[in-house]
Parts: sequence; structure tokens; C-alpha cells
Amino acid sequence: MGHFRSRETVESALRMSDEGVPDRVNAEIHGVALRTIRTWRRRYQRDGLIRVGSGYPATSCPQCDGAELDEAAYALLLGWYLGDGSIARARRGVFTLQIANDQRYPELNQEIAETIRRVKPNASPCLRSGSGSVRIEARWKHWPCVFPQHGAGRKHLRKIELVDWQLEIVAKYPEQLLRGLFHSDGCRFVNWASKPDGKRYYYVRYMFSNQSGDIRNILTAALDLLGIAWRQPRLDHIAVSRKEAVAALDAFVGPKS
Repeated sequence: MGHFRSRETVESALRMSDEGVPDRVNAEIHGVALRTIRTWRRRYQRDGLIRVGSGYPATSCPQCDGAELDEAAYALLLGWYLGDGSIARARRGVFTLQIANDQRYPELNQEIAETIRRVKPNASPCLRSGSGSVRIEARWKHWPCVFPQHGAGRKHLRKIELVDWQLEIVAKYPEQLLRGLFHSDGCRFVNWASKPDGKRYYYVRYMFSNQSGDIRNILTAALDLLGIAWRQPRLDHIAVSRKEAVAALDAFVGPKS
């Protein structure tokens, strides 16, 4: 008897299996029984109805294979990765990219997933919730190629530098990089100060907080490219407070949603 799942579900499950996702995890993601995943792998690969290795080839790597890269999407994903992203080794030489974000911002979480798909076109990002946060994950053998900042240990305890080809992309799309950085490790809020007569006045401020001096320097370099004024009120904080500077960020960052 045939299965009653959509072709898209079967294709997604088989792609994730090819990328090294364990059968049990794959079954949970797609809402099917463990035996269903195993049956699909056997039936479709054996009978040739769907050949994961040929009909759905793995995404070529921009660095290893010279594949085309959506540079605007990459600049945005780079900002998210530098802020709240990590890469971990999975099975069979596959790596998992994970971006953490607050579950209160479903639109941003969907934006992250879509950005991952634009960088890796056949990706099947999965969103995992827990303890007030969401982890958007996708597997690929080439994540360390496209994010050479990957390495052992926490980012603020090691050197983080953009390589030449990343600098070229950031120079073209600094707005996208800043959007990823501010939405990952930043915030936009209303601040207040006192006038000489004691009355308060209120103004909007952006604040970015990261313990890595290298990542703060990447952020301020992008701000400088756009002529957006900033200051450093504390060692690990970068603030944007001038009215015209805030207006500039509002054009492509804006409040979280």
C-alpha cells in the first residue's frame, strides 16, 4: 500500500537523510514514524523512484566548486552567525549550522530559515524550540568553507577575522551584515536623559553587545562604510544614538518582530 505523505515531505526527508540527519531525528522533524523513514530510504533508493544522490544532488560549494552564491543573503547570514551562530560536526563529515534566536520573534526566525535556503538552495532548515529560544538548524558538508571563522572554542576567546572574499561581500552589502548582527546581539529601545532643568527627554537608541572585540570591530567597520555614527559607552557595547544615525539603521534593521 502506498504512503499518504506529500511528495515534498518525502523529498525533504530523503535530502536530510543524505545530509546525515539520524533517522529518529528525521522522523520527528517530518512527523512520521521511524519505520516510515527507513522504508522510504529503502524503497525509493532501491527502486529508483527518487535517487537522492542523482535526482537531488547536494548543493555545490561556492569555495570548493565555484558555485554561485547569493551574496546579499550570505551577508545577512554572516551577521546572524557571528552574533548567535555556531557550527558543529555531525556524522559522515556533515556539519550543522545552528542559529539561536528568541522564540518571541517568529517572523525573524522564518527570515533566518529562508536566508539559509538562499545560501544553500536545497537546505531543509528545522526549527527547534526550548527554554524560550528557537534554534534554526541546517546540515551541510561545506558550512566550514563558507564560514571560515568556524573553530574550536567560543568566539570571544579566539581570533575572528573576515577573509578577503567575505570583505568584498560585506563591502557590497553592509546593510545586510548589520541587520544580522543587530538582530542577533543587539536591540533597539527608547532611552532617556535629563536636561539642565531636570526634565527628561526621550530618544531611540540601538545597542550592540558582544564580548568579542573582533566582532565589534566588524560591526563598526560596516557602520563606518555607511557613514553611521557610533560610540562605545562600555567595553563590550556599541551604541548608535544620533537621530540621523538611528534613522539610517531604521531603514534596514528596525525593531524586532
